Amino acid sequence: MKKIKAILFDLDGTLRLTTPSGGKVFVEYLQTHNITFSQEQILFAERWEHFYFANSPQITQDAQTFKDDSKGFWVNYSKRRLMALKLSESHAHELAPHVSNHMSEAYKPQVIVPEEIPSVLTSLRESGYTLGVVSNRETSFQNELDEMNLTNYFDFLLAAGEVGAFKPDARVFHHALQISKTQADETVYIGDNYFADIVGSNNAGLMPVLYDPTGLFPEAPDCHIIQSFNQLNDLLK
Repeated sequence: MKKIKAILFDLDGTLRLTTPSGGKVFVEYLQTHNITFSQEQILFAERWEHFYFANSPQITQDAQTFKDDSKGFWVNYSKRRLMALKLSESHAHELAPHVSNHMSEAYKPQVIVPEEIPSVLTSLRESGYTLGVVSNRETSFQNELDEMNLTNYFDFLLAAGEVGAFKPDARVFHHALQISKTQADETVYIGDNYFADIVGSNNAGLMPVLYDPTGLFPEAPDCHIIQSFNQLNDLLK
């Protein structure tokens, strides 16, 4: 491995966490209606959610179908997630409007930054790494980084919508490499979504690191896995 020169981060689920998770609130609502799930079902649905939002064919189709109907999109998403929890299609169809309405009204998550991030980013900057954020957002997200007091740590921010290619499409990573002025094998990419972040950065030739604090993908292939950003130093030695 060449000496690493740049370290790039995902935004949502990596630098920017929300608590409680949407999946937790989703399942808890169903439990209040005496619908329970095994841990295996819950984990399967959480992994499915990661796959869905990794620019999957499903979300591409749904975004087109419901492009002028945000409420319809989220009702349909709720149906898909209920089916990922192994409910029948008919049961999921019946419950989806109620679950979607509850999530719209009751889900008000708090945004948090992993507590070790400021000290880790300070150390990385002092060590001379180029630092960037590459997100699947449609548009600029600098305002959110400003609110999190993280903007000044980074040399550049890149929204995939600005490139017209969304992770796991390798083109967004190639564009990031042009900005960082580094080669792929000199660059680390860290993200929480295996299907978007790891598959995409791996295909683009970067060194992929999965941030997986809850152990959602304990056997993820072809990448390093960290549960805390404090583990980065060992990877960079």
